[in-house]
Amino acid sequence: MTGTFTTRTVDVTTGSAETMHDLTNACSAFLREVAHGRDGLLNVFTPHATSGLAVIETGAGSDNDLLAALREVLRADDRWQDRHGGAVPGHDHMLPALVPPHATLPVVGGELELGTSQSVVLVTTGRDTPDRKIRLSFLG
Repeated sequence: MTGTFTTRTVDVTTGSAETMHDLTNACSAFLREVAHGRDGLLNVFTPHATSGLAVIETGAGSDNDLLAALREVLRADDRWQDRHGGAVPGHDHMLPALVPPHATLPVVGGELELGTSQSVVLVTTGRDTPDRKIRLSFLG
């Protein structure tokens, strides 16, 4: 079996507040360019210590619920340490342990295979980096 591997980065501006940014359209556009109707896998990766990727329903309140749950679990208090001495609160560095910095998704016939109402989103609680890079990689 021969396959191809194609990868590129996408720039995302998240601003200085916790947020969820929908990446579904960017993923689909990338696949239209590189998949050429093939089946395979799309890997999405964010190389940032204060962000992660989720497959979740957006627009119906789940996005706000996820951010609220993260605020509850990762309370902004003095229990967290940032040994780097930076301005980033220590609790923001715990996010990738709960919302991983990667997602691998099926591609069928060159299209992202998501369930009804599912979206691929960048989740960020860190306010330190308003511009993020997302790496999209297709293997098919």
